[in-house]
Amino acid sequence: MVEAWGIFRRSPSAMLGLALLAVVILMTFAGPFLYGVDPFEIVWAPLTPPGQEAAIPLGTDNLGRDILAGLIEGGSATLAVGFAAALITMLIGVMVGAYAGFYGGVVDDVLMRFTEFFQVLPPLLFAMVVVTLFQPTLVNVALAIGIVSWPQTARLTRSEFRRIRTLEYVSAMRAIGAGDSNIIWRVILPNALPPLIVSATLTIGMAILFEAGLSFLGLSDPNVMSWGLMIGSGREYLLDAWWVVTLPGAMIFLTVLGVSLVGDGLNDAFNPRLRER
Repeated sequence: MVEAWGIFRRSPSAMLGLALLAVVILMTFAGPFLYGVDPFEIVWAPLTPPGQEAAIPLGTDNLGRDILAGLIEGGSATLAVGFAAALITMLIGVMVGAYAGFYGGVVDDVLMRFTEFFQVLPPLLFAMVVVTLFQPTLVNVALAIGIVSWPQTARLTRSEFRRIRTLEYVSAMRAIGAGDSNIIWRVILPNALPPLIVSATLTIGMAILFEAGLSFLGLSDPNVMSWGLMIGSGREYLLDAWWVVTLPGAMIFLTVLGVSLVGDGLNDAFNPRLRER
């Protein structure tokens, strides 16, 4: 880990991504204390441009709500959904991929056919169906995103387990009588973590985009402010009030860009073939 951190911090793009994420997270958690405006409160005339009034530096939306307050408050919901969906994706994907890769044979065939069933379903359409069947809360949105996103993680985990299970130290653990669960979770999984960490990082960015898409279509909790909800509620006013959609869209762009840059940096840091570059 020390060597990986040394490689990571020597990458300008990775450090830029880390800085972007740090700014977004700091704004999300410290913003409500420094700028205590309710994002649902009507504070000024609708569609007031940015910079026109000092009290509302980023203007208002179509209902007269403060855009800056929405960006600050909406970041917490968007990031929460992104991290929660990534966690669900990793839990399901690692569980399925670990057992498929370790046992092989019939277990592998059954689990991979199960994975392929989810993989051939259109992710956005399937997520829309899941959210529509249940109440469109942030929890259900995160569950829907996680349910449709795990097959790729499962395949990556399976590939790593199939590679590692044949190595000598795994055979040594078998020889001393270690059980399957001990070998899977305490021996193989820690050695398979580097690519899975990279995958989890990139999954966060994908989940944030997914949440924005569902919110844009009106499939999110209308009582919780999020960047996707801001874009969805202001899409009809894009030609007349560009800031209503552009500003939350820019926040999503910067956040996903930061996550992607961090993911690329982690890939370089953990991949031994790239360490000589």
